[in-house]
Amino acid sequence: MNQDNLQQQFTYSQQFSKLNQLLEKSAALWLVRAFEVNALPWAQDFPQLAEAVWALADDELDGLDAEQSLLVKTLSPALNRDLRALGQDWDLSLLTTAIADIGITDTTKVDKAQDRGLSFDDEAHFSAHIKGRKWQQITAFVQHLPQLNLPVLEWCAGKGHLGRLIAKARGAEVVSLEWQAPLCEAGQAFADKWQLSQTFICADAFAIGAEHRAIATVETPVEHPSAANPLTTHPLTAQQQAVALHACGDLHVRLLTLAAEAGTQALAISPCCYHLIQASHYQPLSILAQQSSLKLSRHDLQLPLQQSVIANPKQQALRHQEIAWRLGFDALQRECRQIDEYLPLPSLKQSQLSGSFTDFCLWAAETKAVNLAKNRDFEAWLDVGRQRQQLTRRIDLVAHLFRSALEQWLILDRACFLQEQGYGVCVGEFCANSVTPRNTLILAQKMAV
Repeated sequence: MNQDNLQQQFTYSQQFSKLNQLLEKSAALWLVRAFEVNALPWAQDFPQLAEAVWALADDELDGLDAEQSLLVKTLSPALNRDLRALGQDWDLSLLTTAIADIGITDTTKVDKAQDRGLSFDDEAHFSAHIKGRKWQQITAFVQHLPQLNLPVLEWCAGKGHLGRLIAKARGAEVVSLEWQAPLCEAGQAFADKWQLSQTFICADAFAIGAEHRAIATVETPVEHPSAANPLTTHPLTAQQQAVALHACGDLHVRLLTLAAEAGTQALAISPCCYHLIQASHYQPLSILAQQSSLKLSRHDLQLPLQQSVIANPKQQALRHQEIAWRLGFDALQRECRQIDEYLPLPSLKQSQLSGSFTDFCLWAAETKAVNLAKNRDFEAWLDVGRQRQQLTRRIDLVAHLFRSALEQWLILDRACFLQEQGYGVCVGEFCANSVTPRNTLILAQKMAV
């Protein structure tokens, strides 16, 4: 291990420890469920912060919520006054530290390959049916891949858009793994049409490595994936680069663990949707994270995703309307059931929001078998919902101070795990936050023993 790798390993573990210390101390402010309380749950210990958030106008909140640095700048003075009164000292600089600012290297300094590039016509065909931001994400991701001259495994490939661009722009042999057969068929048809070195495997990522579980491989052309021959070899090998762009939750964690077991030479992963896990609580990967006192539920793991930098004003208005309606009905159902606890409702169709609050309450009551009895002054309950929304938005705003810190904690858990498995790791950003808030890229290469 060279000096840079030693320094980088120390830097990531040191930064993780700092973040863990901050998150453990501040848990009362961000490990909260806003829908379940009727007052600021931390107001007694943090009165200055409570006064500061209530002083904010409702129409200021979305702007603050969309810009982390402005949010921290606005609320940290009051938080610091409370911390001094409590005799505590938190490192609030961590709330605005970007992932790209950590360590001595980032993905912009990696020895990246020279893409062959796509002609205008090629790009038009390759990007067809891919939404603009997604295509931007794919192209930026590929541009940050290092030059390794290894075959590529595309994990959770969908139709193989990422792998297709790697095969075309890098001339690499690509195997794209995806569990939905129709997506494999569509991807393979495109690859064949363009004569690309891309082959699809129709497989369940969670079945790989499990005993006595059949995994099917898709031959070319794809006709009946379910009847294909069983895959006799493990898709992850040592001489390989595995890539995953926004594989959700346990799916990218599965790739990390399988790749480490196989000694896969290189990895390039952009994590996403940390809350989509099979267990009820987060299972830490690294030794450092396993020593933390934080116990994160699926709900807690959604915190990093709560940043509406892409939502337009109409979407924001509908979201606020839905939350006010849900909170109004929640207050109503507590009264009707005489049970003071939150009653979750299923997802709404957007068309339901074009109706009335009364219709919404009748639907929700039928869905949850709530007898509304005489409590049918729906406009009064809507007013209650709007008042509760003022509270929940402020609870969430304070919790959002820590969303970036928690995401970095999760990312560095992955980075430290890979380092423990003998990888040199580089963490950075592969695109702007405006393209996707999930813009972190973890690059890892197996080090010589």
